[in-house]
Amino acid sequence: MEVLLRASVPSLNITTATTNNKTHLTKPRFSNFQLSEGRIDQWGRLQCVYHGWCFDGSGQCKIIPQAPQDGPPVHSNKKACVASYPTVVHHDILWFWPNSDPQYKDILTKEKPPFIPELDDPSFTKLMGNREIPYGYEVLIENLMDPAHVPYAHHGIMQMRQPKEKVDREGGKPLNMTVEKLDKDGFIGKQEGGRAKFMPPSMFYVYFDQGTETKNSSTKQRRLALIFICVPVSPGNSRLIWVFPRNFGLWIDKVVPRWYFHIGQNLILDSDLYLLHLEERKIKEVGNWQKACYVPTKSDAFVVAFRRWLNKYAGGQVDWRGKFTRDLPPTPPREQLLDRYWSHVVNCSSCSVAYKCLNVLEVVLQVVSVVSIGIVAATKQSLMSTAARTAIVSVAVLCFVASRFLAQFVNKYFRYHDYDHAFK
Repeated sequence: MEVLLRASVPSLNITTATTNNKTHLTKPRFSNFQLSEGRIDQWGRLQCVYHGWCFDGSGQCKIIPQAPQDGPPVHSNKKACVASYPTVVHHDILWFWPNSDPQYKDILTKEKPPFIPELDDPSFTKLMGNREIPYGYEVLIENLMDPAHVPYAHHGIMQMRQPKEKVDREGGKPLNMTVEKLDKDGFIGKQEGGRAKFMPPSMFYVYFDQGTETKNSSTKQRRLALIFICVPVSPGNSRLIWVFPRNFGLWIDKVVPRWYFHIGQNLILDSDLYLLHLEERKIKEVGNWQKACYVPTKSDAFVVAFRRWLNKYAGGQVDWRGKFTRDLPPTPPREQLLDRYWSHVVNCSSCSVAYKCLNVLEVVLQVVSVVSIGIVAATKQSLMSTAARTAIVSVAVLCFVASRFLAQFVNKYFRYHDYDHAFK
């Protein structure tokens, strides 16, 4: 990320993903080639994939392959260097200050990323995920701060406690949400069953205490937290990093693979993604959030607080520093908006491995099916009993059916899964 909110509050900004994904923090001063398209070579240097120039972590060019080794050290010329940003790994996320000016060289000694106790506590499980989102930072944060939409936008996916008296099938109800403090450092809020914090510009943190449990004569508080980090990428595009730490049921994450959890989490994101993409364009069309949105209930308290913070302390919008116009990109086809592969799978170590393995398994099942039929066809009836022939044909049919099921499973959960609200 190379943009800052136009805010008077000093704040770190975050990189594109968690530390188990490829992230590069240098930017060439001498060309338009993006080093983010590069690779890490065998000596740990960042290599440009166009000419092979290599750079160390401080941005110094270490080698220009086209320059003779016994010639002048042209690689040490400052024109061959690239910008280097102050960085720190915190809570397994790579954070950086998006300004390479020398005055910010030691900024990390003064400014720290937000600290979340649950992410620093080994008694909590904390599986992360990330997703590219086709709507902007402001809409993304508002969506995550708004529990009132859950029974409707995520109907049939997320289970919520039903009210005693239901006014509709989904179980919507009044939500008593209050903001206790709001200043340049964000806000602190209270909602049913939990508390929340907005730590600007990117982090929204909610935690719920779910009673106590006794084990080995000791009592501990059961806690579940929802942590969302929202990164502005460009107008109409953002990036979400999420982690849901809890200190109970730790065995589940040791048994169930991470990619399986991501299937459900991506479905939740998909079920209101198209709605929010269109909402952002409607707000843009009206020209003013206050005019476009009517927020009369207490369930809107956090969203209103965020907009107050944004207007008062951050200039009302993301400051793109001239890198982008404020125009939103055209709306692509629905299948592209809801694409999971390029928005998540390709950047997730767990899901990308699962995707490759399931595709290999699909091919293996098809091969077994074809080979089995081939064996039956090529073998004379006199050389194979009816029982053996039936068994081989059954294996062929089962493998073919399994391969078709697997193909649909991979496409639905790793490529594209639509959500039709009218039939839910």
